[in-house]
Amino acid sequence: MAIRLKERYEKEIVPALVQMLDLKNVMEAPKLEKVVLNIGLGEALENAKALDAAVEDLSRITGQRPVVTKAKKSIANFKLREGRTIGAKVTLRGERMWSFLDRLMNLALPRVRDFRGVSPDSFDGRGNYTLGFREQLIFPEIDYDQIDKIRGFEVSIVTTADNDEAGRALLRLLGKPFRSEG
Repeated sequence: MAIRLKERYEKEIVPALVQMLDLKNVMEAPKLEKVVLNIGLGEALENAKALDAAVEDLSRITGQRPVVTKAKKSIANFKLREGRTIGAKVTLRGERMWSFLDRLMNLALPRVRDFRGVSPDSFDGRGNYTLGFREQLIFPEIDYDQIDKIRGFEVSIVTTADNDEAGRALLRLLGKPFRSEG
């Protein structure tokens, strides 16, 4: 029986992080707070069905209903008015977060064409990692015949790490396949 990601984190990864980062207490070890999936839909301004399809795709991938995001400001160059619908996002915490990360690292990433690992440089300076995908088809829940258009989306992994090194160590131990530079 495969050991689940959360159990592996608690039993193996936390002690390894304490030793690796020279921490005084296991409570100082970086943790995962949440995972946010985001689809930006500029096309939703002209095509209302695009939003419905994106919401359906996110629902299938995450098992949770997405929140529709609206424009905060009007931008004339993009023909965008404040309050117009421009995307959808899902915030995963707890069991759904662990389940999603397990599927992402073990099922979805190996299905990416010409995959040689994810960039180790996509950290934000505070230990959070963002990964962009060009298509939703890498997830097995998405049926090729059911989609109307290939859409890209972002996955942001938010951690309690203080810096990028601690965040990178956490994600590497969780099994995130980082590309080796060189």
